[in-house]
Amino acid sequence: MTLWLTGDVMTGRGIDQILPHPGDPRLFESYMTSAIGYVSLAERATGPIPRSRDFSYIWGDALEEFDRLAPDLRLVNLETAVTTSDDAEPKGINYRMHPANLPVLSAAGVKGCVLANNHVLDWGPDGLVETLEVLEGAGLRTAGAGRRRVEALAPVPFDVPGGRVRLLALGAPSSGIPGAWAATDERPGIHLLPELTAEAVGAIAAEIARRREPGDLAVVSLHWGGNWGYEIPRAHRRFAHRLVDEAGVDLVWGHSSHHPLGIEVHRGKLILYGCGDLINDYEGISGHEGFRSDLVLLYLPTLGLADGRLARLVMVPMRLRHFRLNRATPDEAQWLGRMLNREGRRFGTGVRLDAQGRLVLEWR
Repeated sequence: MTLWLTGDVMTGRGIDQILPHPGDPRLFESYMTSAIGYVSLAERATGPIPRSRDFSYIWGDALEEFDRLAPDLRLVNLETAVTTSDDAEPKGINYRMHPANLPVLSAAGVKGCVLANNHVLDWGPDGLVETLEVLEGAGLRTAGAGRRRVEALAPVPFDVPGGRVRLLALGAPSSGIPGAWAATDERPGIHLLPELTAEAVGAIAAEIARRREPGDLAVVSLHWGGNWGYEIPRAHRRFAHRLVDEAGVDLVWGHSSHHPLGIEVHRGKLILYGCGDLINDYEGISGHEGFRSDLVLLYLPTLGLADGRLARLVMVPMRLRHFRLNRATPDEAQWLGRMLNREGRRFGTGVRLDAQGRLVLEWR
């Protein structure tokens, strides 16, 4: 079984403005008062960006890779609310996409969206509820958020050829999620992971076991950690190992960092500590250039249906330019490869470039 997994997919703000149905561009930021300003900023950096293109525009060259690699299930961390709510949370940055632009996800064949992140409640509880309703209405399953706690905590099943994936999604305060966003029995919210403790591992294990059926593969999505820097906290590594060892998790899927992090294979199970952003409107924003956050990856792990062990991980290097995924140049792919080799050394992982310019994971 091959999955397509992403880091943060932010289709709001400037991205929303170039889609066929742009929403209200008003922002409540100290830096920018209109989402159109982010489009202008990007255009000053790299040239004109077409407006009102079809919904497939932002996926660019990635669509051809999907046709070639044919993942069985496509999952994204959707880091924006899909709403017309004007109830902006007083947090400085608020992402939203107009509901009429939701076909942008279907254009990439997305089947499920993780919502346990630090932007899904940017437009209040009503904005979250509308997001859930719009996604569900389009046939997209959601994990990590809900109208009540029981919905937010539930693992979501996805049928794939020959088996089933159960996706459990959580978000940690270290990624910027306010504690008040936790779903309760009375209030919409997300599946909050307050601390990386043994008790938290036990609760995750119990939730997975309660719903797991024979042959199900368990994937846990974690929105955790800061935006910049390659250091992986020891607590993150211990927690990921315990999810594999004690909770029976087959793949740990981490995100929040704006750039990819090192990769580990623990007892045959894949741990992605941070996948980096995939789609955003940060083009033209200065700072942190050394991390090359414009270089992004499509992650396509293949797991054994019988045991969930990693059989192969292919990563396709892309570059964000003109709010679109473009195939990376050989030099850019090599830059990503050197970075992953450097950061994976402590975990016994590395990558090689194949004949198609894709990065293939090697581990011991």
